[in-house]
Amino acid sequence: MNYRVIAALSVAGILTACHDGDDHDNTARYMVSIENVTSSQPLSPMTILTHNDQFQLFTVGQPASVPLEQLAEAGDNADLLALSRTDPNVYQTASGSGVIAPGTTQTVTLTVEYYANQTAAVAAMLVNTNDAFVGENALPLSSLAVGESFEMNMVVWDAGTEANDESADTIPGPAAANLGDAEGFNPERDDTDVVSTHPGVVSAADGLPSSVLGPQHRFVNPAAVVTITRLD
Repeated sequence: MNYRVIAALSVAGILTACHDGDDHDNTARYMVSIENVTSSQPLSPMTILTHNDQFQLFTVGQPASVPLEQLAEAGDNADLLALSRTDPNVYQTASGSGVIAPGTTQTVTLTVEYYANQTAAVAAMLVNTNDAFVGENALPLSSLAVGESFEMNMVVWDAGTEANDESADTIPGPAAANLGDAEGFNPERDDTDVVSTHPGVVSAADGLPSSVLGPQHRFVNPAAVVTITRLD
């Protein structure tokens, strides 16, 4: 995963983030963007969690939490957003609005109470998959100077909660539209039950009989690029 600190970017298409908690004088404002660099994999709305060093959105080789499973299988970030009220290590959460189409960028601005060593977790689902997501832990917030940006390539993770059968009954994205049940979240875990690097889309063309996906739905890493800019 490549990352770099860069000069401040221009502000375009800003969406206002949700804000949990009271107003504070000691605040900082950030712009967070995700660019979808896949060819045919829409991303679910971006999810942002600001947190301390006691929180991890996920750990490779460990089971995904239920809120992360809901995001990875259905693109549903409601329970992740609720962590700002239920987990003392999560300070604030925010969501983008609408699907992030291939080749487009979604941007959210948020104002947060300034804490030393505060970082951010960012995630979104690849909706033409069973349980694939892009996500990163501990992205810098408080360490950024005003006008400074941090950019990172985002690889695709497999939540390990649903078998990658790529069927129209189990994929919630547009590739399954009108072809099956297009199921989202299912609490049954029928895969490895640990987060790992995603092996990639197989597709019907490459011999997976259950797959509703085609070669155009394959992806290579990175699938997205996240950029965080401190505005003030």
